[in-house]
Amino acid sequence: MTAAELRVEGVTLTAGAHRLVHDVSLEARPGEVIGLVGPNGSGKSSLLRAVYRVLRPATGRVGVDGADAWSLPVRRLARTVAAVVQDPGADADLAVREVVAMGRTPHKRLLAGDTPQDAELIASALTAVDAAGLADRPFDRLSGGERQRVLIARALAQQPSLLVLDEPTNHLDVRHQLEVLGTLRRLPATVLVALHDLNLAAYYCDRLYVLRDGEVTASGPPGEVLTPRLLAEVYGWRPRSPSIRAPGHPRSRSSPASRDRRTGWGRTARARTGGRHGYGRGGAGADRAGADGVVT
Repeated sequence: MTAAELRVEGVTLTAGAHRLVHDVSLEARPGEVIGLVGPNGSGKSSLLRAVYRVLRPATGRVGVDGADAWSLPVRRLARTVAAVVQDPGADADLAVREVVAMGRTPHKRLLAGDTPQDAELIASALTAVDAAGLADRPFDRLSGGERQRVLIARALAQQPSLLVLDEPTNHLDVRHQLEVLGTLRRLPATVLVALHDLNLAAYYCDRLYVLRDGEVTASGPPGEVLTPRLLAEVYGWRPRSPSIRAPGHPRSRSSPASRDRRTGWGRTARARTGGRHGYGRGGAGADRAGADGVVT
């Protein structure tokens, strides 16, 4: 598995006569963590739906490794792109382990059972999100935060080249927010994530795209994008301080050159977490005890 390149080129999305997103372009280079930020209703979720092929663009193109995502065979797309969406509903009568095992479906033949490798990947994914203790519990009886962690584990078990997440930290307490985002940074995958929390977005993302009224208002490294002027224009809010700190990024994620050629997983991640698949639980402290405040 290798990280995918994502190119969104001039995408416009509509719902009837209503325009959701207009002429949006963005790029995620292989291995980058790209954040989508902006006020409610700015088009973040709609844009993500176009990437994981739920909302077809009226105009424009979504490219994954040079191929049109909307032209790919369903099985190939499922092996390449995984999505964690908001409020997906409960999978009735399924245990947590069974929900996570669904992430292995694109890699198996019809009606094939789980292999020892599948079982190992499922266990590692659950451990990565601190949900190993939930494996035998009914999914529909979990709390909102527990469900969210299980759905992220399902996406990890899918071993995607491109991981798309819509507000993955919703319902999570602070500890699990940091652990989940730290796990995403250690993945040997490209990540496109919509976040409301600007502190987390600035700390964990390589670059940000700011959306407002369905259009890209600004893009670039967090320290260059999240300025007092932009916050005032986009959010209608002015920080107390005239400047915004650029906190940098967690450094536990390995560089492409240091990744294991056989599996794609970073050696640094394995050394810190003990996980053979690169997303073993490292805890919030594996990256940093907490995120520096973006706005001071």
